[in-house]
Amino acid sequence: MASPWLQLMDDTIRACAAHGTPDLLRRLRERRAQLIDPKLRILVIGETGQGKSQLVNALVNAPVCATGDDLTTTVPAVVEYAEAPSAAVVLNPVVRHDRMLESGPSSQLVPAAVDSVTADANREAAQPGAEIARAHIGLPRALLATGLVLIDTPPAGDAARTATALSEILQADAVLMATDATSEFSPSELELLTQVARVCPTVMVALTKIDIVPGWRVVAERNRARLAKAGLNATVVPVSAALRLAAAKAGDRDLNAESGFEELMHRLKHEWLDQADVLHTRSVAALAGMTVDQLVPPLQDEFSATQRGDSPEAVARWQAAGRKLEQLQQDSARWQTLLGDEISDLIADLEYDLRDRTRQILRDVDEYFDAADPSRDWETFEDWLTDNLATVAETNFNWLLERFDWIAHKLARQVAPGDEDLLHELLVADAPDDHASGVRKPRVERFSVGQKLFVGMRGSYTGLLMFGLATTVAGMPLINPISLGAGAAFGAKSVFEERGNRLKRRQATAKTAAQRHVDDFFLAYGKESKDAARLLQRALRDRFTAYAQQQRQEISASAKAIKQVIDTEAAQRKQRAQEIRTAVNELAAIRQRLKTMAAARITPSSPRGLIA
Repeated sequence: MASPWLQLMDDTIRACAAHGTPDLLRRLRERRAQLIDPKLRILVIGETGQGKSQLVNALVNAPVCATGDDLTTTVPAVVEYAEAPSAAVVLNPVVRHDRMLESGPSSQLVPAAVDSVTADANREAAQPGAEIARAHIGLPRALLATGLVLIDTPPAGDAARTATALSEILQADAVLMATDATSEFSPSELELLTQVARVCPTVMVALTKIDIVPGWRVVAERNRARLAKAGLNATVVPVSAALRLAAAKAGDRDLNAESGFEELMHRLKHEWLDQADVLHTRSVAALAGMTVDQLVPPLQDEFSATQRGDSPEAVARWQAAGRKLEQLQQDSARWQTLLGDEISDLIADLEYDLRDRTRQILRDVDEYFDAADPSRDWETFEDWLTDNLATVAETNFNWLLERFDWIAHKLARQVAPGDEDLLHELLVADAPDDHASGVRKPRVERFSVGQKLFVGMRGSYTGLLMFGLATTVAGMPLINPISLGAGAAFGAKSVFEERGNRLKRRQATAKTAAQRHVDDFFLAYGKESKDAARLLQRALRDRFTAYAQQQRQEISASAKAIKQVIDTEAAQRKQRAQEIRTAVNELAAIRQRLKTMAAARITPSSPRGLIA
């Protein structure tokens, strides 16, 4: 059965794979691979001049890490167990095409001398374009044979160096910090320890250079007090690397005990090596806590975003589409009403124009037949009347088309502004049938010779009788020259009057016939004209209705698509919110588990070889 810390690590990796960054996931997986390795990786850190590298040399009793004021560590140096002394420089992997190409060990390791590998690596790494990642040293030491791996890191100090040191701490099981006894912790050292403890809670402080500071005990106690005040659970072990190396060279056990390294190595073995599972538990708890702290805020922000409702832009577009549909409906009712009113006005104006023009023709007819004789001039009159009525029909119809064209374009600017093809091939209508031809000729009474003779005789008889009787009074006979003259005059007058009366009756009959024909024309053409106007009205209405329907369908389809997007986004937000809740709950469960693991404490070993 896997250890609880390993299960927690796997759960953290799964959570990071689902919600974290690739870089963080890669580090977690690398850290998991290191945790299942039986080796215990101890990171040695410290600021410049604190004896960090010399501390590593004293622990392994070999000058493997370069020391000196002019030999500042620039690349990490990894010191671990090997059956025979060996050293190599590890090069950075080659980066090509935006991906890391892992090389084999033979291509990454460059063999080097054990006593100069760190010095050479530090100098070369300081050069521009250097590809050195770290120095690797193998030594046959009992301390290292237990699985202990020491990593000497570049000194902390400024922001860049501190960030580099903290990135290395992510791969450490425990941290050993070097600080010399010449002074108490500096604020930067306390800040570094605070940051280190968040990532790796197993920390020990080596108070170096006690051989040159007589009052180191006071410094040690003050440092312990400052650590306690800062809430940092770190043991302070005073040591002297110079005494340790001198004791090892002379084989002096008392001097070795005085150096403090016996106590330091005792703690490393019993508090760290022998309790590696506790260190792993604490390390995983800290790493899981750091991961959860990085994963939860973005999830909470995303959850807050899912609770803000629909996208304001999409909702605004959907509402705009609804308002456009409503406006389209109102515009449709408005232009239909306007079209009806305009056509009604047009028909009334057309009827008035037709009536006025036909009345003028009738007036001309009256004037014409006041003088003309229908019996002689009817054919000429018929041609004239036909031409004038045809002209009236043509003029009235052209006016209908012009007026309707004006109405159509006026409405088109409201219905479809900017659409010039809307009225294409619409304003075409056939002229009404020709109702101006076929004037019925009236029955004209002819004044024949016999009728003239009869009328003349009747008038002559009257005149003869009237004047004959009158002259008999004078003693003249009934028939005398006067009565005969009078009869002839009366006869001629009767014929002349009868001819005039007959002309007037023919003229009246012609006027009546012409008026009847004009009225028939007015009724027939007026009906045809109104029908043409109605046909044009229906054609325009159908065209506008089809256009409005097309617009309505397009807007409805757009609104439907937007609504589907809104609904889909809402469903996705709801689903994502549920996923985030589940993820946050899982992270909360991880946090609860890591709290229990973070409470794991190292069992302190019994003091041994402490300097009095």
